[in-house]
Amino acid sequence: MPLVNGMTFTHEHTTIDLSGVKQNEDCNLNCFAETIEEYKKLYKQGVRNIVDVTVMGMKRNPEYVRQVAKASGINIIQATGCYTERFLPEFVEVETIEEIAERFIKEIEVGIAGSEVKAEIIGEIGSSKNHMTIKETKVFEAAVLAHKKTGKPITTHTTLGTYGHEQVEFFKARQVDLSRVVIGHVDLSGDSDYVLQLLRQGVYVEFDTIGKENYMPDQTRVDMLLAIQEAGFTDKVFLSLDITRKSNLNFRGGIGYSYLIETFIPMLREGGITEKFIQKMLIDNPQTFFNL
Repeated sequence: MPLVNGMTFTHEHTTIDLSGVKQNEDCNLNCFAETIEEYKKLYKQGVRNIVDVTVMGMKRNPEYVRQVAKASGINIIQATGCYTERFLPEFVEVETIEEIAERFIKEIEVGIAGSEVKAEIIGEIGSSKNHMTIKETKVFEAAVLAHKKTGKPITTHTTLGTYGHEQVEFFKARQVDLSRVVIGHVDLSGDSDYVLQLLRQGVYVEFDTIGKENYMPDQTRVDMLLAIQEAGFTDKVFLSLDITRKSNLNFRGGIGYSYLIETFIPMLREGGITEKFIQKMLIDNPQTFFNL
């Protein structure tokens, strides 16, 4: 039972460093004290779990994350896997699918990156905008093997919300139980019908870029969730922010992790989203997904 009772943010990064590839120091999220302060605030607001989807190639630091969890009281789930093409470790090109899968399995069964912290989820594994590269496909194949060996769920990255249906077809073709899969960043599609088609297949979906209005207005996210509520598909939706930059944090003038609770939830209420659906997205649905 990896989750404890309380609210869950299902797609976050406690520390992550994509600055090398992006050539932007802002993408090195290494604000230890400031992150603890924000997580403590979340704890006071009722958040008890954070799913940290920082994987190989993102300069993970499982001990850093463990220390943040200890200091803040938040239960942080850590992950194994690889991200999208630009950020893939060199071994993905040269190793077999089975060898990559063994790396994931070892991090689940033994510990992440030589630590004693065991991964409880596979991903975020990612596809590129509107397509999946050869190396990304290898990662997805390896994730399926690791999932079938360990039973751990899979969480994905869709670039700007694209290629989600193709990801689902990939998993279906390999007989993966779709109730053990969450398709990420679907809010960036801006299309509630697109998301409803995913939900009808049986996967979970994440509205996990909340507050990133440079990508998509939050009002669009509210409207999409209202359409999902009206269609009756409220059992497999998660919420999160996907904070990855120093400038996202409060001390740099950003929205901070509490934006979801303080700003977005009131927007949902004003937009006609029921308390029951809000509770499902933040409490019940993550508990069901992780505690199977």
